[in-house]
Amino acid sequence: QVQLVESGGGLVQPGGSLKLSCVAPGVTFSVYTMSWYRQAPGKERELVAIIITAGPTTNYADSVKGRFTISRDNAKNTVYLQMNSLKPEDTAVYYCNARVGRYEFWGQGTQVTVSS
Repeated sequence: QVQLVESGGGLVQPGGSLKLSCVAPGVTFSVYTMSWYRQAPGKERELVAIIITAGPTTNYADSVKGRFTISRDNAKNTVYLQMNSLKPEDTAVYYCNARVGRYEFWGQGTQVTVSS
């Protein structure tokens, strides 16, 4: 079992920035593909960004390209999501995901609200 602990969510005005963090203590973090998902009220959970160790290689949902940046620090067992130029439609619960082979783990989620 992998415990994922997210932090950094909150209330921000449109155009503002937030940085989410997700820590996975006590595991060989580097082997995991790490992702951020989000789920807005009444909508399905969607993939926002993904990062694998090799490269590292990243990929983003079209809706966040150029505004969000995913990164990882394997020495700190942490993955980050830097979110800039936030829009009201970015409002959602953001979840951290860790995957290796057929195993997949989720964090508890952190609320991000973009509103004036």
